[in-house]
Amino acid sequence: MAGAGNAIRGSRVGSGPMGEAERGEAAPRKSITYFCSHDHRSVVTLSVDAEPPEHWDCPKCGLPASMDAQNPPAAPKNEPYKTHLAYVKERRSDDEARDILDEAIATLRSRRKSGDIIF
Repeated sequence: MAGAGNAIRGSRVGSGPMGEAERGEAAPRKSITYFCSHDHRSVVTLSVDAEPPEHWDCPKCGLPASMDAQNPPAAPKNEPYKTHLAYVKERRSDDEARDILDEAIATLRSRRKSGDIIF
């Protein structure tokens, strides 16, 4: 039970009460209220000199929020994950894909005949 007699246990340097006298004056601030489509209100405190952003992410649900309570921004559309094949099919028609495949097979066969590829 060593250390049970420490009177200053749990304190640290500079841990006394601080007020504006020690910190200096607080910068002038303004509060801006943002509203999301789930009827959440978020109050953000900014400097008086700062230009408030048009949109703010709601800390409760993550949706975008704006200062207009009557017309909050809509939730962004999440597109489903696309595979590599889906992107390729957007760029190429079936005929183009067939031509590319035939060309690749012909190149592979000619390399096999010349001994470049053994299997």
